[in-house]
Amino acid sequence: MNDLHQRLKKFAVEVYRLTLKFRKDPLLTDNVNQLIRSSASPGANYGEAQSASSTKDFHNKIRICLKEMRESNYWLHYFHEIFPELVETDPLIQESEELCKILSSIAFKTQNR
Repeated sequence: MNDLHQRLKKFAVEVYRLTLKFRKDPLLTDNVNQLIRSSASPGANYGEAQSASSTKDFHNKIRICLKEMRESNYWLHYFHEIFPELVETDPLIQESEELCKILSSIAFKTQNR
């Protein structure tokens, strides 16, 4: 597992730990579950990309990673707005933005290959 894959996994774990604080609110159940899914998806898809059958397949998997990371960023901002006192969202928002930049760069470099 390379460094990016480790970061993606760590991100998903940290998001899951954060969502444990929201689970008591039944109105947020669907949103919490969506954040959990969107934060775990980039790591899983990146793992699949590592054994892609072609450069095009690799590029498509990276685009999925990027799309899901952007969705995670949205949900983190959403929860930050609802719970502004919860400082744990700040480093996760920053990490999601950094991961978006990395994945975007990879996607750009593998485009049209």
